[in-house]
Amino acid sequence: LYICIYILQQEDGRVSRVIRIGTRKSQLARIQTDSVADRLREFYHDVHLEIVAMSTTGDKILDTALSKIGEKSLFTKELENALERNEVDLVVHSLKDLPTGLPVGFTIGAVLKRENPYDAVVLHPQNAGKSLESLPSKSLVGTSSLRRAAQLKKRFPHLEFKDIRGNLNTRLKKLDENNDFSAIILAAAGLQRMGWEYRISQILDPEDCLYAVGQGALAVEVRARDQDILEMVSVLHDPDTVLRSIAERAFLRHLEGGCSVPVAVHTEVKNSQLYLTGAVYSLDGSDSLKETMQTSIDSDNQEQEKVDEEVQRVGITALKVSGAAQDAAEKLGVDLANLLLSKGAKEILTVARQLNDAR
Repeated sequence: LYICIYILQQEDGRVSRVIRIGTRKSQLARIQTDSVADRLREFYHDVHLEIVAMSTTGDKILDTALSKIGEKSLFTKELENALERNEVDLVVHSLKDLPTGLPVGFTIGAVLKRENPYDAVVLHPQNAGKSLESLPSKSLVGTSSLRRAAQLKKRFPHLEFKDIRGNLNTRLKKLDENNDFSAIILAAAGLQRMGWEYRISQILDPEDCLYAVGQGALAVEVRARDQDILEMVSVLHDPDTVLRSIAERAFLRHLEGGCSVPVAVHTEVKNSQLYLTGAVYSLDGSDSLKETMQTSIDSDNQEQEKVDEEVQRVGITALKVSGAAQDAAEKLGVDLANLLLSKGAKEILTVARQLNDAR
């Protein structure tokens, strides 16, 4: 494998390796990527980091619901192409945008500490002081997520839901400047990273809305055989977030879920136990299955694992996290998926997928 190594001669004569970081062009993506670059600079003072921004399929197609496009790598494909061509050395993603199966030759080399994973309600200014519960009947709520719509239709049957696309800036502009929507639902983490906490009217707790697999966490994707880069970014791993993410992604993968079906999760690490709640829904939320399971994780066993594609777990290579704990997390996700499948989850998801395709 040919890997380009860029060299930068500094004024004092020292030589630094130039690491190129790929990202989407949106303001939020740039903020997230800059935060990862800042973390890397804390560990590697002599490395020069360059940000390479590009547009993805998901950024370009704004008039179609995400669940209808049918592309599994809406926000990652172009970035991975650049990674494959050695135009960038690593790529920063929102973990929830990454499919549970990555292309051959790629891996998630770091999962950073998860921020707020919950969904947030942003109200139209004229509805200030209200909540979803107190909005008038037939109020229109915008969301591009089948998962959110399915749960909230059941929880708030007096509301109506409609797709809304675009980056955070675009969706907030559509909310504020038109009178089409009474509120929109967004990931709390994105609003907080943008410094827009003041727009959050309500945080949806797990009783109202379980979150998406990987929501609130940032992931660094690298070439799986690029050992020096993999070792470099591994310092960014947050062990608890890694284990939660592996369990969630294993659950989703075993269900054969994706953005075209409503699947939701909630995870927690407490007293060396990993708790996973998983659920599947019909499109209107009227039919659902939800269960919780737990497993013990040996957080004290932090053995080093050799760099090898075979140690990937649902696309994640975590060099500095206990392999036994990762195995337990992956098994938890699979076991919970099997429990739901035994209770009829496949039938619910099949109907949801068919109805979504027919819309």
